[in-house]
Amino acid sequence: MSDLSLTGLHHMSAITGNTARNVAFYTDVLGLRLVKQTVNQDDVSAYHLFYGDNIGHPGTELTFFDFTDAAPNRPGTGMIHEIALRVPDRAALAWWQQHLTAVLSTPLAPGDLQISARGDRLALPFADPDGLRLALVADPLVQGADDAMQWQPWPASPIPAAVAIRGMAAVTMLVARLEPTAHLLTQVLNFREATTYIEGGPLYGDAPLTVYTTGAGGLGTEVHVQARPELARGYPGVGGVHHVAFRTPDDAQQRAWRERLVAARVNVTEVIDRFYFHSLYFREPGHALFEIATDGPGFAADEDINHLGEALALPPFLEPYRREITAGLHPLLAPTEQGGV
Repeated sequence: MSDLSLTGLHHMSAITGNTARNVAFYTDVLGLRLVKQTVNQDDVSAYHLFYGDNIGHPGTELTFFDFTDAAPNRPGTGMIHEIALRVPDRAALAWWQQHLTAVLSTPLAPGDLQISARGDRLALPFADPDGLRLALVADPLVQGADDAMQWQPWPASPIPAAVAIRGMAAVTMLVARLEPTAHLLTQVLNFREATTYIEGGPLYGDAPLTVYTTGAGGLGTEVHVQARPELARGYPGVGGVHHVAFRTPDDAQQRAWRERLVAARVNVTEVIDRFYFHSLYFREPGHALFEIATDGPGFAADEDINHLGEALALPPFLEPYRREITAGLHPLLAPTEQGGV
């Protein structure tokens, strides 16, 4: 099915070493809603926390595995290096610059909290308390537009809706060689090469970044890839990205994607029922982990929309083990000596 098209970014999953600090930062500082607190289905001793808009629309979700004993992230090739989040316009970026400067006492990298150009767009890079690289991005060509994704403001957010984060904008990958990753994106996953740009700042230097886009294109659909052969191989840890997921609307298209990947000799998993969506996983040639996830059933499948994320939710196949699972988890918001943003 050569007409298959992924509709955009679904979610990203990163690693935190401190759940209390993570919840405080993403809800109180970034204003996202904790739409689901559940467990890593492959390691039920760890939380899996989902943040997003009011109902966790696909494309708005940032998720975190709670691996408290993991080593710090080791940046390098084969990694998602940065997650860009979408804000409405230049005025929103200026608001966030002031807000984050007041909250983040120590920028972690040169250029953090400084608005700069990335091609035709403006970006505000920063890091979360674990060191995860983030950026807020506004496209001055489509100021205030939200047509690339669904988004529903969270009424209880401490961030004004006019400047709130709308969801994922793009992911930036570092690879040792561009060509194999570009081939998978364009020839197998049906992405399109959109443009190239040079960031020119301390994070990416003067090596060009190539932008690949899918679906309708634009923010919410992009993968930016930079070849950095001089860098060592990275390894995900606390403050790093575990994987990035792309959207497909339903099970039928997901099965078609699996058939296409198998035909292209990509080592891909069977479809896995995650209850809130269905997933398949594979590594791109540069070694980053990719997922294709369905848009549904969604996070209201087992909780009232007005009470999403307020208690530990387990999918039906884990519910019989709730007592054992709960006994192996630390209290989500327990204070720690690392507490605070």
